[in-house]
Amino acid sequence: MDLSRSVRAIADAADAPDGVVDWDAVAEAAKGGCEPGDLRMEPAEREAFADDVRAARDGLRTASGVEFDLPESVEVQHRHHWIDANVDTFRRVMRPLEEHGAGVFPGVARSVNSGTMAITLAFLARNVLGQYDPLLLADGDDHGLYFVRPNIRSAAVELDVGYPRFRRWIAFHEVAHAAEFGAAPWLPGYLEERVEEGIASMTDGSSLIDVIDRTGGGDGRGPREAFAELNTAMTAVEGYAELLMDRAFDDEYDDLRAKLDARRRGGDPLTNLLKRLLGFGMKRRQYERGAEFFSAVADATDLRTASLVWERPENLPSDDELDDPAAWLRRVA
Repeated sequence: MDLSRSVRAIADAADAPDGVVDWDAVAEAAKGGCEPGDLRMEPAEREAFADDVRAARDGLRTASGVEFDLPESVEVQHRHHWIDANVDTFRRVMRPLEEHGAGVFPGVARSVNSGTMAITLAFLARNVLGQYDPLLLADGDDHGLYFVRPNIRSAAVELDVGYPRFRRWIAFHEVAHAAEFGAAPWLPGYLEERVEEGIASMTDGSSLIDVIDRTGGGDGRGPREAFAELNTAMTAVEGYAELLMDRAFDDEYDDLRAKLDARRRGGDPLTNLLKRLLGFGMKRRQYERGAEFFSAVADATDLRTASLVWERPENLPSDDELDDPAAWLRRVA
């Protein structure tokens, strides 16, 4: 890491001409806060990544009965590549705050906001294994599929599992997200509207650290009304992918599932604090609650019935139905 690089970037953010966040400083500081990681690969490993993605596509199509195409952009990245790919996403999501203005002390607020976003991106870049990015709030309809190789390799070592099998399982998870969005062309717009409404509801002059503290604590604090539909939809998105990756996977996965779930719950005190501030508790609950819902639906019927959730927005489960899958089945199936 190069923390002096991060400090210089955030200090310079106060002198930026305008805007709540200096996004160039965010990218620079985030990269200073984490090593890029090793991206050197032999041709055989590159081909193995491609084979994993193709196998996931074919297996998920067969298991779910959902026809979908892979994104045009499928990339194996290191952590700094991931930061570059996601700065624009964060900029789009935070656009309502940018439009609101920087408050009474614009230079100070800009430095705090930029520092908060840099810490967020650096932390995520050290932990994200893969990502299906529907490019919400972007012009056009391009999607991206990313794998952060250094994190996948380090997680495989940490969990004491074979790298090739773990890498393939992660590919099944991310391609499962591609299946969801491929089956539901309405889903990006649905999520965009709720993201914009939720962020816009918080444009009260707070710094981004206040926004994260009020919305990402994982215990329901903050403007729940604005984010309730978004949280329910994301619970369905994450839960369906969890179910589908397991049931379509072409190898043993019980040990992978148990160890990855333990990793999501674990961490040192500082890591757990950051997870709490960034909403990882809520994210884990989305995985667990959504997976329980879709497992119950699939066990009572089959995966193709579970896939009816993506036919139209009205088929999304309500918050109450997430805890009562039979009620959803009576209404939809």
